[in-house]
Amino acid sequence: MAKRDYYEVLGVSNSVSDDDLKKAYRKIALKYHPDRNPGDQSAEEKFKEATEAYEVLSDSGKRSRYDRFGHAGVGQGSDGMGDFSGFGGSGLGDVFNDIFGEFFGASNGGRSSRTRAFRGSDLQYNLEISFEEAAFGHTTEIDVPRMETCGQCGGLGARSSKDVEVCSVCQGTGQQRVQQGFFSVATTCARCRGEGKVIRNPCPTCHGSTRIKKTKKIRVNIPAGVDNDSRIKLSGEGEQGMNGGPAGDLYIALRIQSHPIFERVDNDLYCEVPISFTHAALGTELDVPTLEGTARLKIPAGSQTHRVFRLRNKGIAHLRGNRRGDLHVRIIVETPSHLTSRQKELLEEFESLTKEGSHPLHNKFMDKIKGLFS
Repeated sequence: MAKRDYYEVLGVSNSVSDDDLKKAYRKIALKYHPDRNPGDQSAEEKFKEATEAYEVLSDSGKRSRYDRFGHAGVGQGSDGMGDFSGFGGSGLGDVFNDIFGEFFGASNGGRSSRTRAFRGSDLQYNLEISFEEAAFGHTTEIDVPRMETCGQCGGLGARSSKDVEVCSVCQGTGQQRVQQGFFSVATTCARCRGEGKVIRNPCPTCHGSTRIKKTKKIRVNIPAGVDNDSRIKLSGEGEQGMNGGPAGDLYIALRIQSHPIFERVDNDLYCEVPISFTHAALGTELDVPTLEGTARLKIPAGSQTHRVFRLRNKGIAHLRGNRRGDLHVRIIVETPSHLTSRQKELLEEFESLTKEGSHPLHNKFMDKIKGLFS
């Protein structure tokens, strides 16, 4: 099968500049590289074809011979692979460095930074607060264990700057190059672990880790209206970074204690208040509990059990805004027990004097039953 024209393979004209030639090849190489197309034989062949074309056209001498005599002028074999020894002359090595920078996160032509900065880890602190503290807001202090920059060495990890030397294996690049076929792969240096430096005499406090564990007392302002599963973010209060990296964040996860009287639903409060059946029948005024003390509540005569009364703005504050929820008071009519003989006698007399229309709920229920069997 006849070989395609090298300029056609790379999608460029025969007057293409060196920079544009490199860009064209890099685009094709990134698209069809075997690492990005595992098991795709067609992509692998296109990668090899483009690499062969670029190896010739990026070398001024070979390009001149190719322009004059075609494939015969550069002596390419029929296996589709050129002579890849001595990358430096053709510039092929620079392009591979760029490609592997894409694959492996390297920069500056495959060289990693000698001192990489790492962001500190985020932390979470579980904090339990009372029902009232959640309702009205609260300020407290917590002790947070975290990693901080070593004060002895200032994050250097060594006794002094003289005790830090350039890694002899990677020469400070943080990477080693491993030859794989006709190209080389950049990997993290095993000796310095990508740092590009080696510590001869570690700091006696942090033992070379650059950080130590400390406990910091942190003031936390809890806004009014928080609920279970609310989280407060304190930026920069997590673990400190390494090599000048930024600190992580601290998240305060709140757990709200239950209340013996109130039940919360969103920003509203609910409570149940027992009253006697005589108060329910005759009506009364009660002092009902709120989060701020008591409030006077009027119970109309004839109120039934489970009737709910609403006290506006007696609930929980909204996190966003000045509004508050409401307090819902549900009355529970309590039936008396352990009656004396006189009490029983009076109740029986009361029952005998009760008019037919005095129990509308009972009468309505009996009418439904009659309707079922009529």
